[in-house]
Amino acid sequence: MALVDKIKRFISGPQGQKARARAERLARDPRNQAKVRGLLARFKGGGRRH
Repeated sequence: MALVDKIKRFISGPQGQKARARAERLARDPRNQAKVRGLLARFKGGGRRH
């Protein structure tokens, strides 16, 4: 579980807090939300397209 401990330490540190804040800011952006919805629609679409 060393990897999990490293991740927990990173998240609780100043760099982790900055990364989290940036991720939250990007997640609120409507353009990024549209990109994610488009990707999810492609994966959920089912069937193969050639």
